[in-house]
Amino acid sequence: MKIVNLLIFSLLILTLVSCKSNKKKDLTKLVDVFIGTESDGNTFPGASFPFGAIQLSPDTRLDPTAHKAYNYSDSIIYGFSHTHLNGVGEPEYKDILFMPFAGKKGKSIPDNNFFASGFKHENEQAEPGYYSVKLDNQINVALTVTERCGFHKYTFPRNKQQGIFIDLAYPSGAKELFITKVNEFEIEGLRRSHGWAYNQYVYFVARFSKPVTSFQTSVNKKALTDLNHAEGKSIKSIIYFDSQNKDELLVKIGLSAVSTGGARKNLDKEIPDWDFNKIKNRTSKAWNNELGKIEIEGRSEELQKIFYTSMYHAFLSPDLYEDVDKQYRGIDGEIHTANAFTNYTVFSIWDTYRALHPLFTIIDQKRTNDFIKSLLAKYDDGGHLPMWPLAGNYTDDMLGYHAVSIIADAYIKGIRNFDTEKAFQAMKEIANMDRLGLKYYKQLAYIPFDRQGESVSKTLEYCYDDWCIAQTAKGMEKMADYNIFNQRAHYYENVFDSTSNLFRGKDINRKWLSPFNPLKNSAYSEGNAYQYLYAPHDIDGLIKLMGGDKNFTDILDTLFNKATDKNKVGGIGQYWHGNEPSHHLAYLYNYAGQGWKTQKIVNQILTELHSDTPDGLAGNEDCGQMSAWYIFSSLGFYPVAPGQDIYVMGAPLFNKAIVHLENGQTFTVVAKNRDNENIYIQSATLNGKNYTKSYIKHSDIMAGGRLVFVMGSTPNKSRAFDISDRPYSGNGEAVVSLPYVKTGDKLFKDFTEISLACDTKSAKIYYTLDGSEPDEKSTLYTKPFKTDKTVVLKMRAYHNSIKNSITLTQKFKKAEYAKAQILKNAKNGLNYQYFERFFVTTADLDKETPKTTGIIDKFRIDEAKRDNYFGYIFEGSILIKTDDIYTFYLNSNDGSRLYINDIELIENDGNHGSIEEVGQTALKAGYHKIKLKYIQCGGGKSLKLSWESSKFAKKEISEKDLFN
Repeated sequence: MKIVNLLIFSLLILTLVSCKSNKKKDLTKLVDVFIGTESDGNTFPGASFPFGAIQLSPDTRLDPTAHKAYNYSDSIIYGFSHTHLNGVGEPEYKDILFMPFAGKKGKSIPDNNFFASGFKHENEQAEPGYYSVKLDNQINVALTVTERCGFHKYTFPRNKQQGIFIDLAYPSGAKELFITKVNEFEIEGLRRSHGWAYNQYVYFVARFSKPVTSFQTSVNKKALTDLNHAEGKSIKSIIYFDSQNKDELLVKIGLSAVSTGGARKNLDKEIPDWDFNKIKNRTSKAWNNELGKIEIEGRSEELQKIFYTSMYHAFLSPDLYEDVDKQYRGIDGEIHTANAFTNYTVFSIWDTYRALHPLFTIIDQKRTNDFIKSLLAKYDDGGHLPMWPLAGNYTDDMLGYHAVSIIADAYIKGIRNFDTEKAFQAMKEIANMDRLGLKYYKQLAYIPFDRQGESVSKTLEYCYDDWCIAQTAKGMEKMADYNIFNQRAHYYENVFDSTSNLFRGKDINRKWLSPFNPLKNSAYSEGNAYQYLYAPHDIDGLIKLMGGDKNFTDILDTLFNKATDKNKVGGIGQYWHGNEPSHHLAYLYNYAGQGWKTQKIVNQILTELHSDTPDGLAGNEDCGQMSAWYIFSSLGFYPVAPGQDIYVMGAPLFNKAIVHLENGQTFTVVAKNRDNENIYIQSATLNGKNYTKSYIKHSDIMAGGRLVFVMGSTPNKSRAFDISDRPYSGNGEAVVSLPYVKTGDKLFKDFTEISLACDTKSAKIYYTLDGSEPDEKSTLYTKPFKTDKTVVLKMRAYHNSIKNSITLTQKFKKAEYAKAQILKNAKNGLNYQYFERFFVTTADLDKETPKTTGIIDKFRIDEAKRDNYFGYIFEGSILIKTDDIYTFYLNSNDGSRLYINDIELIENDGNHGSIEEVGQTALKAGYHKIKLKYIQCGGGKSLKLSWESSKFAKKEISEKDLFN
C-alpha cells in the first residue's frame, strides 16, 4: 500500500510540475510602461487595451501646447484623462479629465490647481491595462480599461468629503461642450474640440457606484448651481458623494465619437457590472495574448523588459474608432457603419509605414486587412487616402502619401482581404493630386526647392510611394499603370548630386542649391542630407549612381562617424535614431557586401540608444515605429523597403525568439553564443540548410521554420559578400529620363518659342501638338519651335537600349484677357477676417467664425495677436492699369492661397518655411477681385505678395493698388 501511495504521490507531483511548466508566462510583468515617459519619448503610463479607443492616464501638465501629458520628472497630477497619443510630437487628445478630491469645499468656480495633488513614484504601480497611484492627498486611484471604456476606483480617506472634479475644457480648443446629470448615478456629456484634429467629437457617459449628493458646474467661468444641464466652451464641474457610506467609489466611463447613446451602449456591453478586478484581469489577458505573439529567451532581464515594452508600445495604435454597434464618425463628419471590418484611427503613417505596419504583416494579418479597410473608408468618406488620420479627421501632416506603402506591402505579401481594385484606384488618385508640390513633381520629375519646402524629402518619398504603386500594378497585371509609376520611381535620380554623392536641392531651372551644406539645409524634412540617404526601393541603383560599392560604403561610414550635434538625442554620427528618416540606414551596408558593419551598428543602437529607464527612448515613440524598429532588429532583420517581399539582416539580440503566426506556424530565430561580445554572424542555417544570404524572404518566415545563427566576437567579412547573397532592389528596368520643357511661356501674348531637353544622353524626343499620344512616328524634336496659338504639347523620350519614357503633357495657352469688374465708390484698403486656432490647411478658414474683422491697407499679418496658430482672409479688388499678362509671387510660411476673380491662381499650402510660389494670369485694365488666405502654424511667420508685368519689374503690391 505504501508503494501504491508513493506512486500516486509521485504522479501527483509530476502532474503539478507539468502543469506549472505548461502555464503561460505572464509577460505583462516584463513590460515597464514608464519607459519613454521622460525626455523625448512622449509615452504615457496609464491603462490601455490593445489597439483600444481608451488611454486612461494621469496628466501632470496643464500646458495645452505640451506634447506630453505625463513627464516622469513631474510631481503633480492634475487629473486622469481618457485619451492619449503614444509618443507623438503634437499636443493632442487628453480628453475628459476626472480628478478625485477629499475634504475640499467652497470653490464656486472650479480650478485645476486647487484640486491637483502631489504624488511620488514609489506610490505608483503600472502594467499593461492597469495604473494605480496613492496621491499625496491620501486618495488611492486605480484605473483599468476595456476596448471603449474606462474604469476608475477611488479609495478616499475615512470620513472625508468625497468628490470628483471634471474638466471638459482641458486641454484647449474646446468648441462645443455640454454636461448633463441624467440621474443620481449617471452623467453624460460632449467635448467637441478644434485642434490638430480639426473637428473631434468625444461623447461620454459616466456611472457612479454611489449616488451624487451635489452637482455644481461653472460655464465660461461663471458659477451655476442646482443645474442639471450646462452648455458652453468652458465647463468645469464638481460632483459630491456621500462619505458616510463607504470609502470606495467606482466610476465607469464609456466614450463614443458618435453620440451619448453610443457611449452608453459601449458601457452597457463592456462593463455590465461593478467588478473592477474582473475587467483588470480580462485586459491583462488580452495583453498577454498580444505580447505572446513573439517569445524571447536569453540575455538580461533589462533587454527582455525593453523588448516586451516595445511590443506593448507597438500594440497601442492604431486605435479602435467605432462603437459596439459598428457606428463611427467619418472624415465627412457623417455617421457610418463599418460593414465587415473594424474601423481604426490614429495612423501616424509617415512614421509607421516603415516598420510597424510591416511587423503587422507578419504577426497580425487580420488586423492588417482591417487597417487597410479603415484607410479605404477614409478615402470613401473624405475623398482621398489619408496622410495622418486622427479621430475622424484628416490632418495632412508630414509628407508623402504612404498609405500606399501600407496597402502595397500587404498586397505584395499576399494579404488581400480588402477591395484591391478600389485600393489601387485610391493609390493612383492621391499620387496624381496637384497639392504639396506634386504638380512640379509630375512635370519636372523632381520638386524645386524654390517652389516647395522640404523639396528633396518630398521628391524622394513620392518616388518611393510611386514604386509601391508600380509593384501593386505589376502584381495586378496593370502594365500601363506599372509603366507610369515605374518611371516615377526613378525620379530620385534627378536630385542626386554626383559631386557630393548625396541628394541635393535643385531649383525650377534645374540648378543645384548653392552653397550646399549637407548638415543643415531647408530641402529636407526633419533631417539633413546624410539622414535623407533615402531611395529604399532602389539601393542597387543608388550604388550605381555613386560609382560602386566603395563610394557607397564611404558615404555610410561618414554618416555614422561624422561629428554630431551634442544636443541631438539619440545620435551616432549623423545617424539620428530619434527620427524616422534614419531608421533604415544601418541596414544599407548589406547591399554593398559589408553586412558586418550593419551588425555592429545595429547592436550599438539596440544596446546604447534604448534602455529600461524613463528616458530609455532616443526620440518620440511615434505610435509604435520606434518600438517596431527595436522588435525587428532584435529578431535580426528589418524591412528596408516595405512593398518588397524581403527583410534585410542585422543580427539577432536574443539567444532565441519564437514568432507565433496566425496560420498556426512558428518561425524560430536562434543565435548560438550570443552575448555582449559575440555580436557578429559567423554562419547561418535555415531549416537545417546552410544559408549564406544577408536577407530573408517573407514567404520563408510565413512558412514557419528555424533560422539559426552562429555568433562570434569578430566579423566574418566574407559572409554574404557575393552579389548573389546580397539584398536585391525591386525597382524594375532603367527608364529614359522624363523629357522636359527647357524654355517656353505657358501663357503668352503673341507667340512663344519652345525648346525641349532630356537628361539621358543620346535620347530622342518625339512630340505632338494636337493632344494625340506621341510615338516614334511623331515629330522628332531637333530644334526649338514657335507657336502663336494654344497647343497641348505631348512628348516622349526614346533610347536604343533603355526603356522609353512615359508621356509628358503640358499646355501652352495664348492669353485671353479676363474682363474687369465695375467697382463704384472704390476706396483703398482690403476687407480682412482674423482667426485664432490651429489650422491644418487654408481650407479650414472657411469653417470658422473670425475673431475680428475690419479694413486693412494691404496684405500683411503684423497685427496678428500671436506668433502661431492664427489665420487671415483678405478680400478686395486690385487695380489693373493696362491689359497685360501679370505674374504674381506669393511668399508665405505655413500655408496660403491666392485667388483672382474667384479662380485659384496660387496654392502654397503645406510648406514649413518661407517659400515663394508663382502664378500667371491675363487681365484687362480695371478692377479685378483678389482674395488671399493665410494660415500660421509654428513660428517664423511670413507673408508677402508681389507682382510684375511687361510694364514694370517685380515689386510688392502696395496699398495704392488695393481697393474695397
